[in-house]
Amino acid sequence: MAHAPVSEPSRQDKLSAAASAEPVHRHHHGDHGHTHGTIDPSIATSDRGLWAVKWSLVVLLLTAVLQAGVFWLSGSVALLADLIHNIGDALTALPLGVAFIIGRRQPTARFTYGYGRVEDLAGVAVVAVILVSALVTAYESIDRFYHPQPIHHLGALAVAASIGFVGNEVVAIFRMRVGRAINSAALIADGQHALADGVVSLAVLVSAIGVWLGYSWADPVIGLVITALLLKIVWESGQIILTRLLDGVEPEVIDSLRHAVEHVAEVEKIEAIRARWLGHRLYAEIDIVVAGDRTLQDGQRIAATLRTQLQHHIPYLGHAAIRVS
Repeated sequence: MAHAPVSEPSRQDKLSAAASAEPVHRHHHGDHGHTHGTIDPSIATSDRGLWAVKWSLVVLLLTAVLQAGVFWLSGSVALLADLIHNIGDALTALPLGVAFIIGRRQPTARFTYGYGRVEDLAGVAVVAVILVSALVTAYESIDRFYHPQPIHHLGALAVAASIGFVGNEVVAIFRMRVGRAINSAALIADGQHALADGVVSLAVLVSAIGVWLGYSWADPVIGLVITALLLKIVWESGQIILTRLLDGVEPEVIDSLRHAVEHVAEVEKIEAIRARWLGHRLYAEIDIVVAGDRTLQDGQRIAATLRTQLQHHIPYLGHAAIRVS
């Protein structure tokens, strides 16, 4: 026998509250990468994860301010490239801030899904700023090959490179410690990325040593190397943000949803699974088939059991519409 679709829109607030809580255990599917302009949802749904992101922002902005002062004195394009790179890392928190200010407004008759998409648009702005900055740095680096300029205050330049290294290492250790404490693979991955960023800052120190030894081309070469890294970040982050704007999701997200459904024994078949991102929240629609002799009450109970499994496996789930037939 067939039953009408079973869904509980009135429980959305309960779902959101459950999604914000620390789950009893988690299943991680796929690797967590690092992108500029987005915050991994598993971080954004944890109070300690948000706390780590905010303090990482403070440290990276302080590092960028100190480096900006030295760049103004020295005129090093390598330092400019590293400065932009560190600002890009700091700006990762911008979409999250936008989400808290705008994205949490209640849905309206016009915007029935709320304002979560604003977070993705803020991510587009972050990536666009990094792209423009990378192109400016590339132009300046190439121009230095044809019109060499003396680099001043090499000692200060070396100190600025060291500051960039220390700032990134502090952020890396901090993120990884908090990530291990809250069992967040994404935050640990962000910490490992910050470790690599520290090496990028050391490249500026190499350029300072090269200029001191008389190799004036060392500064623009390092500038181009870091610019290439920035363009790689723009490409990877742009792909992810564009995918979300087009309502695309990562395959591992669908795998997580399917895995949760498979934990409900009464489900005989999965007819369809659809999902999309609204900011750092996931919205899903799941069509399932149960035995033909089930009653409407059985269907409601199975849907409630499935909803519990989804909350258990996916902490960043915003809402799930479940249809039982």
